[in-house]
Amino acid sequence: MLKIKYLSHSSFILDDGKHSIIIDPFLTGNPNCKMKIEDVKVDYVVLTHAHGDHIGDCKQIAKQNNATVIAVNELANYAASEGLNAFNMHIGGAYKFPFGRLKFTIAHHGSSLPNGQYMGSPAGVLITIDGKTIYHTGDTGLFLDMKLIGELDKVDLMCVCIGDCFTMGIDDAVKAVEFVNPELAIPMHYNTFPVIETDPFEFKEKVEKKLGKKARVMEFGETITI
Repeated sequence: MLKIKYLSHSSFILDDGKHSIIIDPFLTGNPNCKMKIEDVKVDYVVLTHAHGDHIGDCKQIAKQNNATVIAVNELANYAASEGLNAFNMHIGGAYKFPFGRLKFTIAHHGSSLPNGQYMGSPAGVLITIDGKTIYHTGDTGLFLDMKLIGELDKVDLMCVCIGDCFTMGIDDAVKAVEFVNPELAIPMHYNTFPVIETDPFEFKEKVEKKLGKKARVMEFGETITI
């Protein structure tokens, strides 16, 4: 069984009992994250892009676990330059890792370090582990090609940004769920800062009533099994 832990913001830990992956490890400076960096035990760190609220504590977590950082080429090169184990990929490409398959998708956003250094294209990511496929949208606006993502891969869990201002808001996120057609949708990237405050239960209600799909609002720090 695959365990999904929602740390808050856009950070999740996937654990199949043999392998553990953290996505966008923003812990330090995150008012909603209850987990301490030293308690993170993972084999891989997956980054969707380089903004501070996504690259977060990647360096410390990767070093303390001797974990491999998986990212698009420019961001992976940066991770390697910081002395981390890095695996370079890019959008549209997939690779089979010991845990399963990972593929980066497009995302309409930006990607630069807090100092402004360009870090390549932002991305979403499809991770297939323990027979389940998770689509983490990364930070993105709505785009029609999400339909193709849902057609090419049967998505069991979609982690979708809803906070507006920098990403999709609730109504666009609901349309994204319609396009991808996952078994379960979980909102993310909200209520961390004042400008992205929104009601995740509004998203849940609209997904269920408008689309007849399953949605769940995960509490910060909560773990579910799929």
